[in-house]
Formats: sequence, C-alpha cells, structure tokens
Amino acid sequence: MNKNVPIADKALLTLEEAAMYFNIGMNKIRELTADDHCPYVLWNGSKRLIKRETFKEYLYSLYSI
Repeated sequence: MNKNVPIADKALLTLEEAAMYFNIGMNKIRELTADDHCPYVLWNGSKRLIKRETFKEYLYSLYSI
C-alpha cells in the first residue's frame, strides 16, 4: 500500500511542504506561524502543522508578505 499522499491532497502540511506548496521561503513560513494562537497552525507537541486551506485563505487576503 502506497502511503505517500500528494501535498495538494493533504489537509495539514509540515513547514517544508508548506514552503514548497505556497512557494514561500522557510524563514517566512516560520515567521508567519510563530504565534502560539495562530488560527492556521495546529501544534502537535512542538511540531507545527499548517492547515492548508485556512493558510491559503489567509495568504489570498494579503497584498504582500
């Protein structure tokens, strides 16, 4: 059984996957997700997972980052 799920089909992304998917650098992804109460981040212990759709909506609402 193949356990690799395409990034576009994942609900939650790692920082590395989010950087690739959204074409944003790792430092900027870390900066945007640093707040403990960030609505588009799910914390799994000390690991940040990015809620793909929520983050996409947030980015689309911005003019620049």
